[in-house]
Amino acid sequence: MDAGECSTSRPPHPSAASAPSPSSAPAVWAKLVPADPAFPEVEVAEDDAVVCSLVAPAAAAGEEVAWCEIRRNGGDASSATIRNLSSDAIIVDGKIVKQEAVDVKPGSEIVSGPQKEAARDQDKNNVKIVIDIENAKCSICLNLWHDVVTVAPCLHNFCNGCFSEWLRRSSSKSRDKSQSAACPQCRTAVQSVGRNHFLHNIEEAILQAFSSLQRSDEEIALLESYASVKSNIVLGKQKNQSRKRPFSRSSDEISNADLPCPQCRNEFGGFRCIPGAAHLQCNGCGGMMPARSNINIPQKCLGCDKAFCGAYWCSQGVNSSHCNLICNQETFKMISQRDISRLPDAVHGGNPYEKDITEKCIQQSGKTLQAVISEWISKFDNLEIDRTRLQLNNVDAITSRTYICNHCYNKFIDFLLYWYRVSMPRNLLPPDAVNRESCWYGFTCRTQHHRPDHAKKLNHVCRPTRGNP
Repeated sequence: MDAGECSTSRPPHPSAASAPSPSSAPAVWAKLVPADPAFPEVEVAEDDAVVCSLVAPAAAAGEEVAWCEIRRNGGDASSATIRNLSSDAIIVDGKIVKQEAVDVKPGSEIVSGPQKEAARDQDKNNVKIVIDIENAKCSICLNLWHDVVTVAPCLHNFCNGCFSEWLRRSSSKSRDKSQSAACPQCRTAVQSVGRNHFLHNIEEAILQAFSSLQRSDEEIALLESYASVKSNIVLGKQKNQSRKRPFSRSSDEISNADLPCPQCRNEFGGFRCIPGAAHLQCNGCGGMMPARSNINIPQKCLGCDKAFCGAYWCSQGVNSSHCNLICNQETFKMISQRDISRLPDAVHGGNPYEKDITEKCIQQSGKTLQAVISEWISKFDNLEIDRTRLQLNNVDAITSRTYICNHCYNKFIDFLLYWYRVSMPRNLLPPDAVNRESCWYGFTCRTQHHRPDHAKKLNHVCRPTRGNP
């Protein structure tokens, strides 16, 4: 930061204008008091109102550059005017001063401002976006998106090549070629898919920051050979649009035809929606349900705060015969009411070698997977497990009686199996896993997702130790 000085003084730090003390020399009417006491005060005399400093580029030649001019207002020593003489701005009491003159008084803060102003401009032009890399991965290949596409209405994102191949295989297996394919992540019927240019920019920014996530040229070439989404594509059978002028419909017709909420048309469970009632859109099927905060049946997943309709419609006695856009009850239910017979594919970060070790450990214990999960759910309820690694919202409020969606349940199972593994004595591990060293990056390691040899050689069900003493 450039600071002002008279020709015989050393540069001070940001200073405040002050009236002279009775002991001041007659020729000195004011002085600049540095905020840093390590620097001397700068006196301003009647015949030396211009304050100079040694600043680049003239500093190299030992020349002083005029910084500002401070002049007393008439005979009043308690007020003065400051005028910027430099080519850059200065800051007076928080206000940027360029070429104009402003009033100052005792206690005013005067700061050489080029650096602060430049920092402000830089903050305006640079906006940082923080994103969890795990949320920027394709759920089909479990790698960072490549040429990302977004499907509607669920808005899940995939690699163009991965989803195109999924779409091709779904179409070849379906007898009705006009039927929409299901989303690979949530099984919702896909109505349209298109390239997402905004997320494509984020994809490129992540690769610049983490070059280890870059795929090989062979993988990229294979993905691009599969890619078939060039622009927005509408899937499923579409009705032919009439060229006739649309006729106006009554309010009853609009209500019955345009609102997919069953309770807007019929009464179920002693309740029917009133006109204009607030609704929630299910994140699983895209259907609507009334937003009701006065009932005991939850309508939102506590793990992701998204709405799901399965539990609500079951409590109302509504099934698929009443409305097609209704989720199965299994998509959203209480943790303790869920049954599990196989490990989720994404367990242990999708590392197949760690998943295989966990399966062997469970088999050797003589217990079923459900028994092991129930045992660790009890430990979770009794607060015997550190919850900091559980990547869900409202972590402290989650118990075995909490309703969560399938996606959050898989995350919960992954969390429990992590603690199952790290709590297991080494002598109970399979022989091929006993002598493995732990990876420095632990469960956060990105290399395990694209280097099978690395994923197999080192243990990744452990805490990161890179950089720890």
